[in-house]
Amino acid sequence: MLLLEVQAGGAAGIFGNPLTMIVLMFVIMWFFMIRPQRKQQKAIEAFRNSLSAGQQVVTSGGVYGTVKDIVTENGRQVVILEIATGVKIKIDKSSIYADMSVNAQK
Repeated sequence: MLLLEVQAGGAAGIFGNPLTMIVLMFVIMWFFMIRPQRKQQKAIEAFRNSLSAGQQVVTSGGVYGTVKDIVTENGRQVVILEIATGVKIKIDKSSIYADMSVNAQK
């Protein structure tokens, strides 16, 4: 009888320990939520670093335009974006969100 009680207590002890459950929940959350988000952020950062004149992009505010130039002002990279014929705006490079050149060709 004593042997059965020890075996049953040992098996329940692994998943019955609150600390183990917290660690297990964190690992699951990291694997399904944090890791894919970091991967997406790295892809967006790589896209921003590869920007060049002539690309059609959309900003995080939903403004569509064509990149005309990328300049540095006060230590920050600024993109000159043409949103209509002859209408150019300056925006921070970090607000460029997606490449629309691929979608425009379809």
